[in-house]
Amino acid sequence: MLSKRRKTRIVKVGNLKMGGEAPISVQSMTNTDTRDVHSTLSQIRELEKAGCQIIRLAVVDMDAAVCIGKIKKASRVPIVADIHFDWRLAIECVKRGIDKIRINPGNIGEKYKVKEVVKACMDNGIPIRIGVNAGSLKVLKKNPKPQWTAHQWANKMVKEAMEQVETLEEMGFKDIVVSLKADDIDRTLLANKIFASKTDIPLHLGVTEAGTFISGIVKSSLGIGLMLSEGIGDTIRVSLTESPKLQVRVAYELLKSLGLAKYGPDIISCPTCGRCQANISAVVHKVEEKIYSDPSIRDKAKGMKIALMGCVVNGPGEAREADFGICAGKGKGIWIEKGKQTKVISEKEWANEVIKKIRTFSKSKM
Repeated sequence: MLSKRRKTRIVKVGNLKMGGEAPISVQSMTNTDTRDVHSTLSQIRELEKAGCQIIRLAVVDMDAAVCIGKIKKASRVPIVADIHFDWRLAIECVKRGIDKIRINPGNIGEKYKVKEVVKACMDNGIPIRIGVNAGSLKVLKKNPKPQWTAHQWANKMVKEAMEQVETLEEMGFKDIVVSLKADDIDRTLLANKIFASKTDIPLHLGVTEAGTFISGIVKSSLGIGLMLSEGIGDTIRVSLTESPKLQVRVAYELLKSLGLAKYGPDIISCPTCGRCQANISAVVHKVEEKIYSDPSIRDKAKGMKIALMGCVVNGPGEAREADFGICAGKGKGIWIEKGKQTKVISEKEWANEVIKKIRTFSKSKM
């Protein structure tokens, strides 16, 4: 059972509300060169299509900052500028109409630089995310290889975040979001729990540098899932060494599994065994590809439960509990809808039949 969600202040990022009672939002980051406006906008379109609600861009130099203006005008979702090392890039992005600035206190430099960024954001109504990563803490410059426990690491992360929060709030700036990330679950979870107990600032969740497809999904799901289950978190980013589009899909599946979002259908499919006489894996992948490549189908399927089962042992029971589904045999399968077996269809038609049913299905007929 999920804990009651932590109460936070509301921060507006473009036209999106973060914190308060707003739904937990999903974000990702482009991996294109921001100076290549065409490629960056192409990836933004893909992310928008996937349902991404906030998109962050790396601003590596002044040329990239200047390009923010063109990109922002063409984007339908809020755009965040990811700033490291050079505070002047943040100022330029503000001038170009960015929706949010992300700065890392470990590398942005002296306090006066942070204050200049804060002033620009305050004057233009732009929120700031303070992004604290375990690997770039300021204290590591003096002690690059510390032998700290997870609790000590977490407290160091929170300390640096709170120092930056105090700098912003001393200036009367309240539109703050904070992230505290490490590349492991222990430090990430502890840091976020400690910080959440001290403030009402919305939290951006993630496990940084989580890894590739399998290891990254497991680590991110456990780390983010544990925090969400304790009522912590207002926006999430799944960091995988994979396409940003896949990061968005995983983030939504994570939220969906916790009952915190609806995104496409819940597909029940068996792992297959020696009794299976159909290529269930190929069918499921084909169905998912059709659903998640077309937002209109994905949105129509939202909340549906679809069963694609490989044999007569568990198949009929699972399909009966679903809105509709297939119980497979050799080269054909039984179509089950409203708990009843209604027809037999050939294996080559299964995927198309599921998509056709999604387009016309109405739960009111159940």
